[in-house]
Amino acid sequence: MACFTAPLAEAVIVKAIEKNIEKKGTQESSERVPLTRKVKWLSTMLFGGSALLAFEHIWHGEITAWFPFLTAMSEKADAITMLKEIATVGVAMAALITAVWIVMCKVADMVLRSKAQETVEEANI
Repeated sequence: MACFTAPLAEAVIVKAIEKNIEKKGTQESSERVPLTRKVKWLSTMLFGGSALLAFEHIWHGEITAWFPFLTAMSEKADAITMLKEIATVGVAMAALITAVWIVMCKVADMVLRSKAQETVEEANI
């Protein structure tokens, strides 16, 4: 129905945070992925997932080009079901994407740290 709106809302918020971080500027470390790049990964994952889900909903006729755009909004009982779906499935998908992003950032930092350690060890030999 409209489960893609929860990750989409998070994507918009993350994109605003990304722009704010870019404006401030951060120091880069050779042992860590820059925060700006990490936040960009998250916004890309969220926007991409939302776009894919929206396409799937359009394909199944749940989103239309005419008002009220979401077929579930045409009747009150369907709207309540849609809001429950957003609150459960949509929020769970957004949380899962964020959890995958956190793991991805940790792994990327570990890889960079080990490469930096190898470089130091090679320089000492």
